[in-house]
Amino acid sequence: MPGPIDGATMKRLFPSLSEDATLGSVFSTFPDKLAPWCEYESLVMRGESELSFSERELIAAYVSGLNSCSYCHGAHTIFARAYGIDPELIEALMENFHSAPVDQRFKPILAYVSKLTLSPPHMTEEDAQAVYDAGWSEDALFDAVQVCGVFNLVNRLVEGTGISRVSKKPSEVDEKSLAEFRSETFYTDFGRANGLDV
Repeated sequence: MPGPIDGATMKRLFPSLSEDATLGSVFSTFPDKLAPWCEYESLVMRGESELSFSERELIAAYVSGLNSCSYCHGAHTIFARAYGIDPELIEALMENFHSAPVDQRFKPILAYVSKLTLSPPHMTEEDAQAVYDAGWSEDALFDAVQVCGVFNLVNRLVEGTGISRVSKKPSEVDEKSLAEFRSETFYTDFGRANGLDV
């Protein structure tokens, strides 16, 4: 993956992975196991949805921040920036959900994925109703649940294999890299570039 993902810091949890291993290295080491997941992630993040690409990347960055996954939080803050979301908004969201300058219509979705990440057995009908009352459909809520689920999985995949952080701050990523991140085939392109048959 170009740009911010290169040069991530690696914990040596898997001896076969080098000290400068990246997420791409993990893909190259386990291509058969990760190909189906890569296809699903691409569908969730770039398939048709009421949720825009920017909203899905914001959910990815937010969920990753809630999980303290610095690699995914950093990467998806950058991807959200590629779609016009100010990284400072994401950091404000992490500091104080209630005062963060997020679209009020979107806040019930963020509240839902926050609770689903931090205390999944405690989801209630009221949590879902708040999303519907804000004007979202069941399809939109299900797509938010899928993004949340994908990133709860990938956060653990990243942490479990030892990749710990991105090497660039969102403000340091150049426009050429941001343009690549906006590709509708970005996730599958990354998989193919790292040995996956997707």
